[in-house]
Amino acid sequence: MDIQNAQLAVDEWIKNHGVRYFNELTNMAQLTEEVGEVARIIARRYGEQSEKESDKAKDLGEELADVLFVVLCLANQTGIDLQEAFDKKLEIKTKRDHDRHQNNKKLK
Repeated sequence: MDIQNAQLAVDEWIKNHGVRYFNELTNMAQLTEEVGEVARIIARRYGEQSEKESDKAKDLGEELADVLFVVLCLANQTGIDLQEAFDKKLEIKTKRDHDRHQNNKKLK
């Protein structure tokens, strides 16, 4: 599924299963919460913190999908075509960063 269709799927889900979109500030708080859950898993699973027994069953993919869902909600409710924005950003990063990363000795 491309980003544009993901936005449509989220909008359809909101219409069929939700009452309405939460307001933008609530969704921003929700996004922060979901990113925190991703950070907790990564810090404990891949970082130096020890993973608690209760955290071992947490699914990183599911938490990343939660982040994506809220990002798509925010894009929908603010009128952003995220496919267009992403394509534009990728083009900018490609032009700007190609040589910079290729010449970065830290990445070799």
